[in-house]
Order: sequence, then C-alpha cells, then structure tokens
Amino acid sequence: MPDPNELLRTARERTPSRRAPGEQMSRAELAEAVCGWLWETTETKYELDGHYIAKLERGAVRWPGAAYRAGLRYVLNVVDDADLGFVAPGGLTGADPEPGTSSMLGLEDDLVQAGDESVALLALAEESNVGDLTVEQLHADIVRITQQYLRTPTRPLYIRARAIRDRAFRLLAGRQPPSQTRDLYAAGGWALTLLAWISVDLGRPDVAESHTRTAWACAEAAESDDLRAWVRATQHTAAFWQDDFARATTYAQDGLQYATGSSTLFLASVAAVDLARTGRHAEAREALTIAKRTTVRTDVPELGGPFLCTPERAEGIWSDTHLALGEAHRTLEHADRGIAQFEAAPHAVRNFGSERMVRLQQAKAHLQLGDLDGATEAVSVVLTTPVEYRVRPLIHRISEVAALTRLSRHATDPKARALHDSIRVFTRHPASRATPSK
Repeated sequence: MPDPNELLRTARERTPSRRAPGEQMSRAELAEAVCGWLWETTETKYELDGHYIAKLERGAVRWPGAAYRAGLRYVLNVVDDADLGFVAPGGLTGADPEPGTSSMLGLEDDLVQAGDESVALLALAEESNVGDLTVEQLHADIVRITQQYLRTPTRPLYIRARAIRDRAFRLLAGRQPPSQTRDLYAAGGWALTLLAWISVDLGRPDVAESHTRTAWACAEAAESDDLRAWVRATQHTAAFWQDDFARATTYAQDGLQYATGSSTLFLASVAAVDLARTGRHAEAREALTIAKRTTVRTDVPELGGPFLCTPERAEGIWSDTHLALGEAHRTLEHADRGIAQFEAAPHAVRNFGSERMVRLQQAKAHLQLGDLDGATEAVSVVLTTPVEYRVRPLIHRISEVAALTRLSRHATDPKARALHDSIRVFTRHPASRATPSK
C-alpha cells in the first residue's frame, strides 16, 4: 500500500516548474513558493526547505503545521489537506531527535546553530509571532548561561547570549500581547546584561557600558525591578574596573531602590567598597555595617552565576572593603570565612570565579601581615586556573598580589621571587585576547 503522503509528491510532480515549461516543480522550489506565499499573507518569515518537503513525501511527517498546510494547498492548488495525504493524528507527535554530544570541543558553532534552529521551529509550531513556550525557552536559555558562567568556556556562552538578544528583538519587531512584549524585553535585557558582564571579564568594560544602556531601556520597558537592579550592578562593575569608583558608587546606590533578592546584598556590599576606594572611609564603614545586616529574601527567584550574591560572595566583597580601609586582619577574617563557605557549597552551584577573587584577597592580607607562606598557599590554588577562565579582573587582581610581593618585608626572599615569577607566567595567558564588538 503506498504511503498516504505520496499524494503530495504526485501533486508536486504535476505542478509546472518556473524554470522551463513542462518541467516538474522541485522540492526546493515548492518550499520556496510556500514560504513566499506565507510571507505575502502573514509578513512572517518561515524556514521551510526541500529537506522538510522530502520528509512530508516520505511520510516521516504526516501532519505539518497549519501554516505549512495552508501554503501547500495554495501552491499545489488543492481543496483540502486530504488531497495531499495529510491526516490529523489522534495524539501528539514527536520531533526527530537530534544527535548530541557531551563535549563542546570544536562544536560550539554547530551547537549554537542547532539550538537556534530548534527555537525557530518552536515559534513556527505555535503558529504566531511568539508564544508562551518561545518566551519560556528564551528565559530558560538565560538561566542555563548564568549557571554555566565561569564553569564552561566563555566564548560559547557569549555567542549564545548574543543569539538570545537578537532573537528577542526580532520577535519584538512583530506583534504580540503586552504581557509577552514585556517578557521579550526582559529576555533581551537579561541577555544584554550577560553580554556586558562577559565584556567586563574579557577586559572591555567600555563595551559593557554600551550593552547596559540598552539593557536598562529593556528593564524599563519590561517593568522589571530585578532586571533594573542587576543592570545597575553590572554598570557598577563596569565603572569599578575602569577605576571610576565615584560613578560605581552612584550606580550601586541607585540600584538599591530596585533590589529585591540577593541583588540587595550585592549592591549594599559593593557600595561600601566603592566608598572606601574613593577615600570616604566613614561612609564606607556605615555602608559596610548596613551590608552586613542585610537579609536576603528567599521568596525571590534568582538566576544564578553573576546574578546571585551568596553569603560567601558577600564575605569576599566585605574583605575587599576592609582591605581598602587598611584593615588586613578583618580582610583575612572575612576572606577565610568566605573560602570555607565556598568549599562547603555543592559543586553544581559553587561560584569558582568569585572564589578565586576571594583567595587573592586572602593572599593580599597575608602579605600585608608579613605571612609569605599563607599568601603562597592562597595563590597556589588560583595558579591552577585553566586558561579559559583567566578573566581580566582575575589577571588584574593577581598582578596586584605580584606587586605586593615586591613591596613586602619578604621581597628578597627566594620564595617571594618564586611567587612573583609564577604569577608573571600566569598573567601571560589571559582567557581571551579577542574583544567583543557587539
């Protein structure tokens, strides 16, 4: 018994080709004609191609989406779906599984492209400019990136964040209910904030500021206080790594009015660091007291990664504040407590990027207290950091440790020279020499 969808092949073969009189229409031509008709009638771009037509003719797909069925009926000049062999299924049908791999090596572009194609098909399946599942997928992708940040190579995550940004804005160019418009602005805003954070880590805080300006506009359009708070936190971070501590303070303090979850703890803590670095020590101590008394609401969803301030991350920030205030003993107290908490955290949620920075706070405090062995032990863990995670702030901080070894009372000690030389080798190989441009 012939497959029912052979009716589609028969209809295509009796339809004249545009290339020459008497020639049959090819699968690619049929797909192109359907996409053209759909564009003219819906102003929506569809990605139908000859491969999908082949699946229909083989019967691998027996009930395509309504848009494709309508386009095929029009182009092939048939009355209803039955004339093409399409029969509505009695239940749900599944898509063909895509092969997977547990390694990213050499497959970043293919994986990103495959993911983009799948999300594009999701929008098609919902037969609208955007549906709830499409928005859900965008936000799920953002969560996945934040949780993988500084745990997997940065470049694939950067590419993925940029793809989410671009997809969100393409969908915004269409029409959707106001609630979905806000959700799309939120997705675009989070993606832009991720791009900004990654730009800082790759040594371009100036580029990060370009991302955050648009991210702020998205946060306003989305009416999302959580996004507003983390955009301000990211703007603080970009200003901080340009040594513009006064502007960083302004961003941190402004962000506090929007903060809800752990962004409250982060912004209160970094404001104290900024004030200390600008020489406003009395205000810094007051801000630090407030930060240490801050409690985090547990009923607020958190993305994770750079957009989550855990107690151990806060301890590291407080240690930095005490260091700027010239209080090495207090620095060591908070850094030691933070490291103990990092080491006790489950591996799946352990923030290794922040942990490395706190270990360098430990090293600085040890050097200021004349403890070369303690500094060497703290730095030795950081020196094992793989090249792909040697972000610019880490390179900057470990270089400060190297400078302190030359100024410490142990400057002539062979151990100090060995530590200095090890750091110099480490800093010759940062995570990336490429600078994101958009």
